[in-house]
Amino acid sequence: MSSNLSYVQISSCVNPSFWNKLSELKLDVYKLDVSQQRIWGYYTVINSLSCPITVMEVDSTSFNREFSAHNHLLPFQGWILNTNTIEQFKECDKAELINSEGQKLYQKIKDGDVFENTSLLNTFFVLSFADLKRFHYYYWFAFPVPRHVVVEKVHECDLENVFSLEEVETLNSAYMNLNHCQKAYFIVKKRFGKVLEVHTVASVLKTITSEDIDDYYFAFHNISYDRCAVGSIFRNYIAFILYYCDFLQNRTANFISFNLSRVGSQITCKKSIVYKLKLPTKTKDFYTSWVGWEKNERDKMGPKLANMKNTLDPSVIAENAVDLNLKLMKWNLLPSVDLEKIRKTKCLLLGAGTLGCSVARTLLGWGIREITFVDNSTVSFSNPVRQSLFTYQDSVDMKPKSKAAADNLKNIFPGVNSVGHQMTIPMPGHSVGESMLEQTKQSVEKLTQLIKEHDVIFLLLDSRESRWLPTLIASVENKILINAALGFDSYLVMRHGIHNKNYANEAARHPEGYKVIPGNNLACYFCCDVTAPGDSLKGRTLDQQCTVTRPGVSQIAGALAVELSISVLQHKHGVFAPAYYTTSQTVPTQELTVSDDSVLGLVPHSIRGFLSSFEHILPATEKYKNCVACSDLIIKEYKEKQMEFLLNVFNSSKHLEDVALLTELFKETDFGEVLEFSDEDFST
Repeated sequence: MSSNLSYVQISSCVNPSFWNKLSELKLDVYKLDVSQQRIWGYYTVINSLSCPITVMEVDSTSFNREFSAHNHLLPFQGWILNTNTIEQFKECDKAELINSEGQKLYQKIKDGDVFENTSLLNTFFVLSFADLKRFHYYYWFAFPVPRHVVVEKVHECDLENVFSLEEVETLNSAYMNLNHCQKAYFIVKKRFGKVLEVHTVASVLKTITSEDIDDYYFAFHNISYDRCAVGSIFRNYIAFILYYCDFLQNRTANFISFNLSRVGSQITCKKSIVYKLKLPTKTKDFYTSWVGWEKNERDKMGPKLANMKNTLDPSVIAENAVDLNLKLMKWNLLPSVDLEKIRKTKCLLLGAGTLGCSVARTLLGWGIREITFVDNSTVSFSNPVRQSLFTYQDSVDMKPKSKAAADNLKNIFPGVNSVGHQMTIPMPGHSVGESMLEQTKQSVEKLTQLIKEHDVIFLLLDSRESRWLPTLIASVENKILINAALGFDSYLVMRHGIHNKNYANEAARHPEGYKVIPGNNLACYFCCDVTAPGDSLKGRTLDQQCTVTRPGVSQIAGALAVELSISVLQHKHGVFAPAYYTTSQTVPTQELTVSDDSVLGLVPHSIRGFLSSFEHILPATEKYKNCVACSDLIIKEYKEKQMEFLLNVFNSSKHLEDVALLTELFKETDFGEVLEFSDEDFST
């Protein structure tokens, strides 16, 4: 007694790695692109007693260019449309979408693409929306099949009832030798007295006639393990056969529901089923009306939700969340910004006070993962309200600032590699006695090593003289050095030049009214002074010893220091990036962004800000040939005499003036009036 063949919908199974890969591609590759992206699915051909139907799986490899072929896995070829908003996901016309996908499959049948790759009949589509902030993924799988394909089951029997044991073994062996693109659908030919033959669809389908149809068996891998039903995608096979064998309409044909199972250590197809099926008549909408949306967990027609937040390590969530804002920049605002270069940059913060805390927090926002602090003091009770990396308990414990800053930075973001070093930086004019000699040498060696190991150095120290030794070493090592100094309601942020005469800086373009200074000829913090730094705390009252500023000044200066460093990193010349300046009050600064080579715009030499008037000026200064920190005279003396030279400077800052030939300059020029306006009147 005949009955209509029953269909079973294939089920999707999404490995969590699929969502991780989609998130990565969405942020780095797809961005706002909502065009369909090709993906792969796969299913096993071996029957599993624990599962009533085959599941089609997707994982991180689904986004590979080519299917990762495996002898017991067959491909599903699909597409994913990942919308930009949940509204787009909801409002998408699902009926129109699946009909569109069905028409694409029909076109592949007409064009003959399916002959070369029968797995094209196993097609799927995913509509999705990825909420990357909450790690929620809304998705709906569809497996397009023609709606009006009703097949009548005339007869069924076991494979062994039709084929001999030898023929079954031949079939099994021949199947294993098929290319993975041809294993889902193939044709078996059995003629009385002849050896059983296994053919690809492409090799014989067009040669089959109504007279010899009984010699052929249309084989397909059945996704259903129930002998009373076949997978719904079988309908695509019927549509394909009828397109090229029109004579089979309303006629019977032989089919093999091919199933592999394990018997001991062997894999066999003995449990396959042979059907005699009566094929339908093609209606006018046979190839135009398609169905196949998968039901959700409630057995309703609707999408599914994957909440990956509960399955992820909190540190992984934090890592992804930190990068989210940066990667969103690349979508429209800064597509050429090199985030990986920023991520790999190692930053050394000399000073873990008000500026150090502000700089560290902003560096985290830019995705910096390597931050090292150097400071010599402990957390006091006045610090936590002004210095964002310290707590009241740090004050009670008198915790070293460098260690507290490093530890609390990790509490904010566990993914940062943050280390603190408690040490005092040797300074000009701070004499070194016999008892301090060895410690001073160790401090110099340690500071030199730290500067060599890092890419960007931030000078965020309290006094002028503490900035001298790092300035000298960073200049010699060709490091990016960013200096930030505070007044009561003013601040200075600047990048230092370096000691490199061999760098051939190409002529920088600049607008009319501007001049340009090559990056290797920019002044350092000390170039504008004609005196050596000394002991700035000696004879000073408490308010003069402390950096007394308006509370917002350090936050502003710290942020500008980081933004300046990132702009240098993104400039094509890096530390050699030129700086522009003008003496005219009428030339607009905005014109400079046209000539600059950083994706972030202008890369000034220095930024002087005045909070009382809320204004900035951007002066640029050339190196001073008699500078006490970065001149060739000082660097030559440092390279030749090393520690001997440094100890002379520590014991007497006047030695710097002698080496830099400032002493002779003083003799030739009357500096009396100039020295009355010492830089000490500008608090740093």
